Amino acid sequence: MEKKSEGTPAIVLLVLMQGVLASGAVEVQPSMNPAVTGDTVTFSLCPTMSLNSGSWAVGDTDILTWRGTNQAVFSSHRGRASVNVLTGALTLSSVTMADSGVYAVQSSDLQLKANTSFTVLEPISNVTIRANQTKLMEFNSSAVLACSVSFGSSPSFLWLNDSSEVTASERVRLTDGNSTLTIVNVTRYDQGSFRCCVFNPVSNGTSDSVNFTISYGPDNMVLTVNGQNTTSFLIGSNLTMFCSTQSNPPAQLQWAFRGELLNTTGPLLELYSVSEDQSGSYSCLAFNNQTNMDSNITTHILIGSEFNSTVILTHIFIIHLFLNSPFLWFVSRVPVIRM
Repeated sequence: MEKKSEGTPAIVLLVLMQGVLASGAVEVQPSMNPAVTGDTVTFSLCPTMSLNSGSWAVGDTDILTWRGTNQAVFSSHRGRASVNVLTGALTLSSVTMADSGVYAVQSSDLQLKANTSFTVLEPISNVTIRANQTKLMEFNSSAVLACSVSFGSSPSFLWLNDSSEVTASERVRLTDGNSTLTIVNVTRYDQGSFRCCVFNPVSNGTSDSVNFTISYGPDNMVLTVNGQNTTSFLIGSNLTMFCSTQSNPPAQLQWAFRGELLNTTGPLLELYSVSEDQSGSYSCLAFNNQTNMDSNITTHILIGSEFNSTVILTHIFIIHLFLNSPFLWFVSRVPVIRM
């Protein structure tokens, strides 16, 4: 009797030590985590072992119990849950987002307790963009794009302009978890194809594109004569003046000579076999009927017989100073140009 009483504490201590070791060394590993709604997931024990009995639960809800070859599934998971009576692995079919939680297994065989956190996500579908307006005025309009999904859990949002990612800046704001994009005081450089990309750990989706029409200009006008920078030409020359401007929609162009409108519209003004009396200022006038803005550019053309254009321009400049100065100017030996 004394020998028996001395051995009992040792046996109890051995069982407790085995239980502690088993609990710390065993892990629950889902076959996928996170899983997609509708998937079938198996929760296995690692390392694999033989369990004659045990139970599974998620949170405070019991799933099933088993002993030997017999198993009993509780009503909450009936028809969807089963256990491998040899290894204790739990299989759960047709999972939903409500199946997310902490799954725990217990077994009296080895005083085993182990658990793992498991997540079920709904895939992203039907990504759409809603715009407050698509016809905008440069510097006077703000664009607001809102992205949404019909289905999809834990969505993350990313915006693209053509193939470039849109990031926050002084004029660009990303709010509501990046689902809303606001561009304040749009410029012509904000044009492009905007798309919204939505993703979560199990899926992704992209919206159709939205394009802005941004009205701007006219500005940055350029006027060339015969494709050159010179403004002095011989009598009898043919002149082609070309006017360009940055404008959307394209600006209406009108030509003027010495401040008087000509019966010529469009980017080209063509003069054939010019004469001396066609010298003077030529202006290109631009008007945008969407922005209600106008702009103009003027060039001064000098037409004469064969001459040194540098001498003529110097002569005109000195005479101009003489006529417009409050001081007395003395001009000596200014070349007289015969036209």
